[in-house]
Amino acid sequence: MEDVLAVYKRPYDPRRPVVCLDESSRQLLADTRAPQAVAPGRAPRQDYEYERCGTRNLFMVFEPLAGWRTVPVTERRTKQDWAHLIKDLLEGRYAQVEKVVLVQDNLNTHTPASLYETFGPAEARRLTEKLEWHYTPKHGSWLNVAECEFSARTRALPDRLAGQRALKSAVGAWENERNNASVRVDWRFSTADARIKLKHLYPAIEL
Repeated sequence: MEDVLAVYKRPYDPRRPVVCLDESSRQLLADTRAPQAVAPGRAPRQDYEYERCGTRNLFMVFEPLAGWRTVPVTERRTKQDWAHLIKDLLEGRYAQVEKVVLVQDNLNTHTPASLYETFGPAEARRLTEKLEWHYTPKHGSWLNVAECEFSARTRALPDRLAGQRALKSAVGAWENERNNASVRVDWRFSTADARIKLKHLYPAIEL
């Protein structure tokens, strides 16, 4: 926990940007009856019944001090999906940086091994060396700022999106709006706060 909090305390450095990564599943839902359009003096009407159309995975890549995020939509969330996302980031937006300071949870796909299982050894090593790895503790995923962005995204999207195209369109519109407004995060919870408010999580040492 203190490792991640120390990362958030760092000043913004474009050569070593702090990037938070998280992922979440989204259920695709379709209306079984067409909703009724809004009429004067009436709220929109939507039937309670819906049709399940599968799920999709959403990655959340968030650079909190730059106010930039991207939300790729994938059919699955395998080791290969994560590895290709990392490669796209390192060869795209972060091609010119020294290192990406990567904060993520302890999911078993979020490891250098996923890069080695997806790419050749030399390529995997090249990508691994451009990352500075930091993990949130078990049951401590709230420390990942990307979760805050997922919360904001969930409140903004419609409840029912029937297909991947509609989901990508809605997510893309939300992403552009947040990026254009440069919505940043000013993280205030510090190591000193943790040692007081979360004292019960620290081992007790009897002298």
